[in-house]
Amino acid sequence: MTTANTHWVLTLVCKDQPGIVHAISGAIVAANGNITESSQFTSDDTGRFFMRLQIESAVPREHFVNQILPVAERYGMTWELDEVGRRMKTLVLVSKSAHCLNDMLFRQRAGQLPVELPVVFGNHPDLQSLAEFYGVPFEVHPITGEADKLAFENMLRDYIKTAGIELIVLARYMQILSEEFCKEFEGKIINIHHSFLPGFKGANPYAQAHARGVKLIGATAHFVTADLDEGPIIEQNVVRVEHSDSKKRLVSIGQDVESKTLTQAVRWFAERRVLLDGERTIIFS
Repeated sequence: MTTANTHWVLTLVCKDQPGIVHAISGAIVAANGNITESSQFTSDDTGRFFMRLQIESAVPREHFVNQILPVAERYGMTWELDEVGRRMKTLVLVSKSAHCLNDMLFRQRAGQLPVELPVVFGNHPDLQSLAEFYGVPFEVHPITGEADKLAFENMLRDYIKTAGIELIVLARYMQILSEEFCKEFEGKIINIHHSFLPGFKGANPYAQAHARGVKLIGATAHFVTADLDEGPIIEQNVVRVEHSDSKKRLVSIGQDVESKTLTQAVRWFAERRVLLDGERTIIFS
């Protein structure tokens, strides 16, 4: 009986040195694998080698791993092997703004975003009907002070562990996570931030942008770190606007670019296309 082929995605990071590509290619051949997509990069800044491969093979995962392990140990690799297209378990946190959540839910249901969304947590009830429209449970966890935040983060830790959550997305979640939580899940939390020149802060950045007559508005999706809004950048987009655009129009444009940018970052992460190189990212798009 012939075993059906499986498409695997293999990512690896190690110190750059001769023979890596030859060795990993040999392991794939030994596992009866066929490379269907390949990307690699060497960082001159850190001296690290990054690689992402998609491989077609009919052998069981255990056999594949047995071929890769000796190579990974020889070169001191950090590596991951996953199935192409497997839906990554993703937890979404929201407040009141619906645009980013709506885009993710729609694209996930349409098969355009390889994530599984078991639940949405919100610190306000405003988006409950939206999540439930797409068949995703919604839980409200109000946060009015430090005690609430501590209790919520402790609950999150338990949920992430028991549910096997692999990615946390802040879809316009307007609460600051603690430094301890950010460090614990570093490289696993993605946030979306409006990007302007200058960088307007506060509750109504689009009104400030309109008042200053900005010509470009945009958004940045980045990993969350203990340093607020300074984590490694995954994706950025900008849109040109005109002096005739109203504040309402700027909000609409800004929400569109935020949604697009966050969803793209989540898609790349779920497809194992995002690798960390210190304070920056390597994106094999």
